[in-house]
Amino acid sequence: MPYYTRFLFVLFCLILVGECRKHKSRKRRWSGTVESQKHGTPLKKLVDGTKTRKVKTDHLLRVDDHDFTMRPAFAGPAVPVGVDVQVESLDSISEVDMDFTMTLYLRHYWKDERLSFPSSTNKSMTFDGRLVKKIWVPDVFFVHSKRSFIHDTTTENIMLRVFPDGHVLYSLRVTVTAACNMDFSRFPLDSQTCTLELESYAYTDEDLMLYWKSGDESLSTDDRISLSQFLIQKFHTSSRLAFYSSTGWYNRLYINFTLRRHIFFFLLQTYFPATLMVMLSWVSFWIDRRAVPARVSLGITTVLTMSTIITGVNASMPRVSYIKAVDIYLWVSFVFVFLSVLEYAAVNYLTTVRDGKDRKLREKAREQALPCTCGMSHTRTMMLDGTYSEADTNSLAGYTRAPMVPEDPPEKQERMVVHLSLDSESTGTKKKRRGFRIIQNTHAIDTYSRMIFPGAYIIFNLIYWSVYC
Repeated sequence: MPYYTRFLFVLFCLILVGECRKHKSRKRRWSGTVESQKHGTPLKKLVDGTKTRKVKTDHLLRVDDHDFTMRPAFAGPAVPVGVDVQVESLDSISEVDMDFTMTLYLRHYWKDERLSFPSSTNKSMTFDGRLVKKIWVPDVFFVHSKRSFIHDTTTENIMLRVFPDGHVLYSLRVTVTAACNMDFSRFPLDSQTCTLELESYAYTDEDLMLYWKSGDESLSTDDRISLSQFLIQKFHTSSRLAFYSSTGWYNRLYINFTLRRHIFFFLLQTYFPATLMVMLSWVSFWIDRRAVPARVSLGITTVLTMSTIITGVNASMPRVSYIKAVDIYLWVSFVFVFLSVLEYAAVNYLTTVRDGKDRKLREKAREQALPCTCGMSHTRTMMLDGTYSEADTNSLAGYTRAPMVPEDPPEKQERMVVHLSLDSESTGTKKKRRGFRIIQNTHAIDTYSRMIFPGAYIIFNLIYWSVYC
């Protein structure tokens, strides 16, 4: 076959293949049109979206045409930046670290004409945190903050809204832990006022004017905010200028809130146990003063329990250099408990001293006994003049009685000798001595302590609660 004949054959085949493809394309279009007519949908011109030219956000806002490292109206008047805050939660209050943790929505409002854009509908555009890195935003920070972070679940909680006239809304969700100067002189009957402070880091009041956008209404809180140990009394805002000797004056905004501590927890955990320990120490005043193990163990137990209560309270508090209200109550209670131990020490000592004196008196009386008619060493003789009747002498049952030889026979004076045996006393004498012993066991110090200790503790409580409540 000649060369040109082959060329014509190949050309014919290519034309035929092209016609077949065009025929298939028309068939698909026709089937789609018929299908759309069946469903009642109007015919639309199919546009390939991948071939249309879209305007980028950077081009619309002309981000590349301006230097956003400088503030708006650079070298001109200060930029007004309004701020409002919505408190989402007050997470914790730490007395040991003297700080608080708060989660809030922080919103900034300002105008930057460099971000203005044409719009026929006057609608704003909303962006996420990626555009924030390309434009100027206020450099607000938290004064006296220890830790803070912007939430990033599932993405960074940052919102930027730009209006056609150049007004900007910049909002972010932040959790901050800031210091709070607390006064524990009335703890746990105290109220604490904490402050969260906002300020521009780089721009003085000549470059940036920071203010509350709506006054006191710029701060809003969630009604469900609550704390376990505190009652939130009020939130309020304030502002003033802060001066730094090296950089100048800065606008500073304050979020102030007052907290009042719930007392019921401390009544159950501290005050009631301490009061019960003091009352328990008074039980020893009704225990026999000769029951040394019972009274000593009771006193030591109450002292150690009070020490444990004091240690537990101080473990959850900062080491301040002044006396707290709870310290006054606990240490006075400890003194009462300790005095009850010292009271028994005094009672026991005085009892021992008196027993020693009684023993010496008995020995001395035994040595100075009256003459004995029978020659026994353990017998004392009582001489009764004849003026006593026979009935008087008979009332001394158990005593030996013997007539004595009159020393003066002419006077015929009758005398009787009564032998007092130290080993065998009469029944009546035993009853009298037993009653005397019971009276003496209730020592005078114990008797006075039963009235003085409770009375003094009641007076202390009245003064304490009237001063601190």
